[in-house]
Amino acid sequence: MRYLGERQEIRPVDPGFAAVLRNLEALSDGDLGELSSDDSGQRWVANFVHDRDPEVTYYYDHITGESRLLFRPYPHLAPDTMAPTRPVTITARDGLALPSYLTLPVGIEPSALPMVLLVHGGPWFRDSWGFDPEVQMLANRGYAVLQVNFRGSIGYGKSHTQAAIGEFAGAMHDDLIDAVDWAIAQGYADPGRIGIFGGSYGGYAALVGISFTPDRFAAAIDYVGMSNLANVMRSLPPFLQPALVANWFRYVGNPADPEQEADMLARSPISRVAHIRTPLLVVQGANDPRVVKAESDNIVAALREHGVEVEYMVKDDEGHGFLNPEDRIDMYRAAERFLRRHLGGRHGLLEPTM
Repeated sequence: MRYLGERQEIRPVDPGFAAVLRNLEALSDGDLGELSSDDSGQRWVANFVHDRDPEVTYYYDHITGESRLLFRPYPHLAPDTMAPTRPVTITARDGLALPSYLTLPVGIEPSALPMVLLVHGGPWFRDSWGFDPEVQMLANRGYAVLQVNFRGSIGYGKSHTQAAIGEFAGAMHDDLIDAVDWAIAQGYADPGRIGIFGGSYGGYAALVGISFTPDRFAAAIDYVGMSNLANVMRSLPPFLQPALVANWFRYVGNPADPEQEADMLARSPISRVAHIRTPLLVVQGANDPRVVKAESDNIVAALREHGVEVEYMVKDDEGHGFLNPEDRIDMYRAAERFLRRHLGGRHGLLEPTM
């Protein structure tokens, strides 16, 4: 039986497997991933979820006790140069526990660092412990990286998820601000050098961050994010419309109801353009069926009319999230340059000193 909490926990159902499990888990300081065995259940191949050595794979013979490393799928990665990811629990202002992950750069004093608040999408998704190339890229450039399983995230029980009902741009955003305040209070983050970066719902969260709390962030990256909640729902293609009934209508509102539509607009960054003054990078796929290009076009145009600095990257061959390697490379190079300019991180590979 497996449970994914801060990290994965496994409980053997078969008592005879308990000793095997104990020895398999001793092979790595990662979390046990995929398993396979011979017909006798004595010879095993196991790989591991790991924050610095992804999918490292071992052989184990329970009869002889022999074990050996079979292979590392990513031999070009040096685990000692990767940044450890640590589970932390942050308490929101209303007492809700926010399971989170903090990654600090290697070889740099973990004090008053520039920090990137990396917000997951969904919002019915969750961050978990393991290797994240985006996190490692940011940490390598000298940033602390904070990932928060704010209310609405899945995997922590119904009450944690349902605490997000009616809380877009409300308590869901407060959770992120409370997490930033925690990182500052712990001494990890420089309050004047904090950025927010996210895709899909995370892109919306980035826009909310700079429109509802404009003094908290020195830079923001909106990757295929929503600027107008009602417009997003109306523009979904027919094959996605049924999904609105089970979650979006309940959590955010139904744009067919004028009163609910007004509330949705009030929770939309497009209605608060006049408050935005934070430098912004917007990234959009032209063929996105979930968050159509107009969502980014409209916020970029409105901000430029107000004289706000906005960089805008559109890829004509991409949808809701970039898949082509060359486009992903372009995006992360742009993000690296943008964050360096506004947060003061490093540009290019950071060689650890310890």
